[in-house]
Amino acid sequence: MYRNLKVVPRVVFGRGSFDQLDAILEPQRKGSGIMVFILDDFFTGKALDKRLPLRDGDLVLRVNVDHEPKTTGIDALTQQVRDFCGEGRLPDGVIGIGGGSILDTAKAVSLMLTNPGPSHEYQGWDLIKFPAIYHVGIPTLAGTGAEVSRTAVLTGPVRKLGLNSDHTVYDQVVLDPDLLEGVRETIPEQWFWTGMDCYIHNVEALCGTFVNEYARAFGEQSQVLCREVFLDHHAESDEKLMMASYFGGMSIAYSQVGACHALSYGLSYVLGLHHGIANSIVFDYLEDFYPEGVKEFRAMAEKNHIQIPRNLTSGLTEAQMEKMVEVSMGMIPLWENCLGKDWQQKMSRDRMRRFFERM
Repeated sequence: MYRNLKVVPRVVFGRGSFDQLDAILEPQRKGSGIMVFILDDFFTGKALDKRLPLRDGDLVLRVNVDHEPKTTGIDALTQQVRDFCGEGRLPDGVIGIGGGSILDTAKAVSLMLTNPGPSHEYQGWDLIKFPAIYHVGIPTLAGTGAEVSRTAVLTGPVRKLGLNSDHTVYDQVVLDPDLLEGVRETIPEQWFWTGMDCYIHNVEALCGTFVNEYARAFGEQSQVLCREVFLDHHAESDEKLMMASYFGGMSIAYSQVGACHALSYGLSYVLGLHHGIANSIVFDYLEDFYPEGVKEFRAMAEKNHIQIPRNLTSGLTEAQMEKMVEVSMGMIPLWENCLGKDWQQKMSRDRMRRFFERM
């Protein structure tokens, strides 16, 4: 049975397209009239904050993303929205504006407003029962593919795992390269880590057992754009990286990521690392799986004067090491894509632990 793929139905792309947001939201204001804007608190008081198309009765939640989103934080934000709207009312829309953590936060809140119970109960595949509130994603960093993916990655009480569902997919995305202006110059490492998430998505999808021509078409074009950005420093790098992220997300939508993401979930769960940097740390050790990809990744790091962190696991306790292995072993679809249905015969707990010990 072939997957009946759910994709983002509406996309606006182009410099200055953020200014269309009010017109995009207008037809959706047909219930409570309330729109909830979830904004990275980095932008508090800055120009983007002042450009939000707010109307009377709207709610702005300025969210700190020093740490990746947790299920407890999602539950708290959801309750804050419920309290703001009042008994029996829901907002007409949730708009996420920021990097991957904010985009995942907005997706998760839009889901939890319509699905009962705590968010950690929905960590897994296709556990969401009811459609989300109308939700819009507007990336201000490019690379994660969160604007197009069917997951909202959360750290829960026992694991790091996404709310993976067709209902998670955004109803609308706004891709405005102007919102990436200056990112490379002001936060070069974050720009690189986030971009490498996209590059690694593509390597894992293109080398995986799930790959097909649909996934390959998007993944290969995304890789072309990544090379233009991170090796050639093309004059239109912001536009190219934004589209690389979108295409990379589309590639894994009909395939899957692989060993790097599976291991990085364990690493970041224990060490609290952001997704992009965790992927980069892990990928540097995966020559056995992706030799050409690792070679090119290292060239990109050197070209952009990025040092990959080392020796992060040397002081961990036995319990912490075992937790990393446990979390990573739970990423069954990722391992199947990388190694096939018999992946457990090829990736034992001991082998997995040896990878972590090298980091």
